[in-house]
Amino acid sequence: MYFTENPVLQRELLVNLRTGRAFILLAVYQILLAIVVLLAWPADERLDLTSSPPSARRLVDLFFLGQYVIASLMAPSFAAGAVTGEKERMTFEMLLASPLKPGAIVIGKMVASLTHIGMLILASLPIIVLCLPLGGVSLFEVLAAYLGLIVSVILFGAIGVTCSSYFSRTSASLVVSYLIILPLVMGGILFWSSLEGSGELRLKLMLLVVPAYAITAVILLCGNAAGRMLYPPDIGSEGKEVIDPELENERAVGLVIQRDQFPDRLFAPPKKQTLMADGANPVYDKEIHSEIFSQGTLMLRLVIQISMLLAIPLMAWLLFYDVQRCGWFVVYVVVFNMLVGPVFLAGSISGERERQTLDLLLTSTITPWQILWGKLLVGFRISFVLTCFLLWPLLLAAGLVDSYWSNWLSVILMFLIVLMVCTTNGVIAMFCSAFSHKTSVSLITTYTLILLLYSLPVTVVALLNILDVKLAATQWLGVTSPFSAIFALPLDKNLTRSGEAAANIGDLRLVAAYFAVSAILVALMMSATIIRLRAKGALVE
Repeated sequence: MYFTENPVLQRELLVNLRTGRAFILLAVYQILLAIVVLLAWPADERLDLTSSPPSARRLVDLFFLGQYVIASLMAPSFAAGAVTGEKERMTFEMLLASPLKPGAIVIGKMVASLTHIGMLILASLPIIVLCLPLGGVSLFEVLAAYLGLIVSVILFGAIGVTCSSYFSRTSASLVVSYLIILPLVMGGILFWSSLEGSGELRLKLMLLVVPAYAITAVILLCGNAAGRMLYPPDIGSEGKEVIDPELENERAVGLVIQRDQFPDRLFAPPKKQTLMADGANPVYDKEIHSEIFSQGTLMLRLVIQISMLLAIPLMAWLLFYDVQRCGWFVVYVVVFNMLVGPVFLAGSISGERERQTLDLLLTSTITPWQILWGKLLVGFRISFVLTCFLLWPLLLAAGLVDSYWSNWLSVILMFLIVLMVCTTNGVIAMFCSAFSHKTSVSLITTYTLILLLYSLPVTVVALLNILDVKLAATQWLGVTSPFSAIFALPLDKNLTRSGEAAANIGDLRLVAAYFAVSAILVALMMSATIIRLRAKGALVE
């Protein structure tokens, strides 16, 4: 019933594995890995198998680290919509009324969503086997790495399915899944790096310790998701969950959002008590007061609590104890906005299309520019305020630690980089929403574009350094990435423990180029979005 004769599992497998996306993703994944190995393969006719060059170990570590990060990003994208997808398609009520056991539904959804990722991981095994003759890594480490990847994917999938059972929108489920998985990924990377050179120990831990804890967590998470399906909350028309924000706050554990108090009213203004003023933008007025919070405040509360819980130890370590690594705290803030920012704008236009209200909106007297800035300002306001909660530690450190006083320009640029990241992420999400028919597709496309702009240049530079490829323009490859701009900020000797040498010479030209390129990208995407809205309006008319 759970595996052999599970109609949910059979249906999901057929739908997921027979799509063109599945074939294209597998082909692109294999080609990219093959290119990396081909570039790193030595040109010598005969290989010396007795040596263990450090470059080969760095390549293999990058290979596994890349797969681990990709699996961490892909697992929630497949699993976070397992239950919310049924709610959005208005089939959740029918699924609950079926004779299937809740456990069978959860297991079927999770296994089907993770099968494709498992295929990608196993398909890369022959490529990594070709790297073994290069030396620097043992067979035990390869086995431990793949076992760790598989266990991590299963755990991340269980987290995604559990989050999906608590929300009615895939976007909310996805961002909470990412925030929960983020500290686990960081811990996994640190754990793997701390055992470098101990292949047998890695294998023993991966065989005996890690799977035991992971399987226990998976059982608990799946049991929780099945319990919510066994005793579902109140469901109204079309299978939508009935949410009372006031009752939700009364039952909330921990953080409670007070919409009439500071600072909550910055991103969650109180309900309207008066008529809309003359000349006001009705799109902005409607979005800021009702649309964002129509599905309750659970997602916002979890986002704030999880992000602040992770920020506290990072603040103590990176901003006060090891001040020369202060840039890494800004990286955490940027990653937070990368995950959270697009959620509030990826459905701005596609959501209207899904509700079949886009034609009505475009044929009204509201101009495309009003629609654009109304929706953009609401989403940007919420994501920016949530991100600013994480910038308070940086502001506090800049005022209390005298090491930052001589680096005031770099500290200001850190704040400006975060502001530019918030703007760019919001505009990219709005752009993808205008050209997508589904919010889920818009959100995944947004994340893909952001990763290509922010992470791909940094990865290419790291790969070139591993391969000892020296190019004059290597540093300029990261001109679109805020990560490159953060680490290009000049820091003086006051931020080193010994004070003997400069912490970072930096290059303000790269920082200026990042702002210029980002501003051009924002302008182009906003123009394309307005043109898209105007073309759609003319088509409707």
